[in-house]
Amino acid sequence: MSVEMVKEYYGRTLQGSTDLKTDACCDVTATPAHIRTVLSEIHDEVLSRYYGCGLVIPERLEGARVLDLGCGAGRDVYALSRLVGESGSVTGVDMTAEQLAVARAHREWHRERFGHAQSNVDFREGYIEGLGDLGLEPGSFDIIVSNCVINLSPDKRAVLDGAWSLLKPGGELYFADVYADRRLDPALRDDPVLLGECLGGALYWNDFLTLAKQAGFADPRLVADRPLAVTDAAIRRALGPARFFSATYRLFKLDGLEPACEDYGQAVIYRGGIAHAEDVFTLDAHHRIEKGRVFPVCGNTWRMLKESRLAPHFDFIGDFARHYGIFEGCGTQMPFGANDAAAEGGACC
Repeated sequence: MSVEMVKEYYGRTLQGSTDLKTDACCDVTATPAHIRTVLSEIHDEVLSRYYGCGLVIPERLEGARVLDLGCGAGRDVYALSRLVGESGSVTGVDMTAEQLAVARAHREWHRERFGHAQSNVDFREGYIEGLGDLGLEPGSFDIIVSNCVINLSPDKRAVLDGAWSLLKPGGELYFADVYADRRLDPALRDDPVLLGECLGGALYWNDFLTLAKQAGFADPRLVADRPLAVTDAAIRRALGPARFFSATYRLFKLDGLEPACEDYGQAVIYRGGIAHAEDVFTLDAHHRIEKGRVFPVCGNTWRMLKESRLAPHFDFIGDFARHYGIFEGCGTQMPFGANDAAAEGGACC
């Protein structure tokens, strides 16, 4: 897999979203109304060079310090800039000079548009496999996002290791990417179109889960997913029968999470107060938590809520004094499609 190949595809081959040959790197996910409002405030040139595959805007962003891996022309950076507010900040990292030139050209335009006294964004040219080389302070970010970029990386483990190092304890990596239902022929990574369209470098979903756990993210959580349609005949022939999915995951930096969902008789009660999620907070595809309702959770979920920026919005019931076995419903089936059966009253992770 050639880094130069990716830089060429995104820096010079693609001039806009309409140049893509598939919908893999193009987000068609339903966008919440408040996010649509934010996106309407972003410069047209930035929007025209968007190649994401999901929505990477988690909850409770006010005042957060955010890092965007593979920020491209800056659509997500500027959306997050608006949402974190003047007390927060957003840093975008990308290796493609042409994309960063577009992002930087509109920095002042967005500052004025958002009414900020000073810009709260900055951009750095570099490789997401070498985050330690960019002068970023370890343990300083509340949230790291990435939108359909990690699949392009030749060293995905290095990206995950770098993210773990830069996150604060209790911080999270919240990102969208493309996954395959099987391990792909490595030769597909040498095709500039297949690689650039976010398919040739896609990980088998179970290999991704293994890599995430090796990097310290012991309990990856699937937030949303959708199947990808590959309609180009030549691309479909090259890929064979493999199926592809766009999926959004959230990975919390918490030491000591257990490898399975264990039951300690715990529960949480959502108190509300998170903007645009006043009545229901959705942690992931299995946890849709209604305000005021006692919601049984496994030990890992309890910790994700209690030891993160989400804690002020919950009451916590129980501790780890007594173990009741595996949390009912846990399994190891392919996760995609799980959100079609999201539980309403307590569920496995």
